[in-house]
Amino acid sequence: MDSLPLWLLLTTFVASAGVIWGAGIFLSETTDTLDTRLHLGSAFGGLIVLAVATNLPEVAITVSAALAGNVDIAVGNILGGIAIQTVVIAVLDMLGKRAPDAKPLTYRAASLTLVLEALVVVAVLTVVVAGSQLPSNLVVARLTPDVILIAILWVVGLLLVQRAGRGLPWHQGGEAPDATPHPQGHRTRHRSHSQAAEASGSEKAPDTQHRSTRRTATLFAAAAVATLVAGVTLEKSGEAASSQIGLTGVLFGATVLALATSLPEISTGLQAVRQGDDNLAISDIFGGNAFLPVLFLVATVISGNAILPRARTSDIYLTALAALLTLVYAVGLIFRPQRRVLGMGVDSMSVCVLYLVGLGGLIAITR
Repeated sequence: MDSLPLWLLLTTFVASAGVIWGAGIFLSETTDTLDTRLHLGSAFGGLIVLAVATNLPEVAITVSAALAGNVDIAVGNILGGIAIQTVVIAVLDMLGKRAPDAKPLTYRAASLTLVLEALVVVAVLTVVVAGSQLPSNLVVARLTPDVILIAILWVVGLLLVQRAGRGLPWHQGGEAPDATPHPQGHRTRHRSHSQAAEASGSEKAPDTQHRSTRRTATLFAAAAVATLVAGVTLEKSGEAASSQIGLTGVLFGATVLALATSLPEISTGLQAVRQGDDNLAISDIFGGNAFLPVLFLVATVISGNAILPRARTSDIYLTALAALLTLVYAVGLIFRPQRRVLGMGVDSMSVCVLYLVGLGGLIAITR
């Protein structure tokens, strides 16, 4: 695509982003239906399916970049994606209000289970930083110890969150008083989109109840393929456009590309918040952020090289920024701020300010 004119590259990039947005909505709806009918939400395997489904653009970009030997943009996209997807919570907080006087998102969705999910994200990111300091020759059977530990932490985190979903040794099982009613657990809906929409009275329920399981699975597969193809096209066109503009691969992957691949989280998150699933909206973000570093294992297997020891200073910087933003929301979930600033909670405003300051530092690093 390097030979294509800039206007065509940008058009292709925007079109691919549009496909990812639309396919993300279909993935959300069909995943929820399959989750209910096949009882995946309460099963360990279901958690993995749901995590992969909502991060298919990142999967496509990582595989494509690893096959092409261009892991820099994949690393920047993953780590930058974690940071920017955390900022998505602020977007949901500001745009997902169901009433003008609604309390901030972290007040409504406060839960110790969500705090645990945030800690899992920070734990995984800590291993990313540690893995970047390992020698690059620690490759055995196309694997390195850092990516194995990341995968183990992710699995242990899923198990802990599943256990928390069955109850915690705290008052009211870790639920905050007057918070939005919701089930505990990672990415588990207690009602379908149609039921939620009917309860809220503000959204028209999608006609998914009369759709057969086979047709739902077919739509899911079609949306997944569309997302994968669009993800590869997004990465290729974006890389070529950024090269013509003069934007470094790291900065592009951490900002523009990361934002484009976060479109499914934004669309499905807004839908969840407006339908009253506040807990689900935040859980989807934290769950996806914990899963993204697992893609380093995929990139390592495909390329046969140690990925994290090749991480640049900017990559580690993004990792630290993502961990900081996650901790801000963990504190917000505990203290439950009620004050709004510019239409969002104090914690969301803090995250936005920290992210903008962090982008300034990233630009200084990549010069």
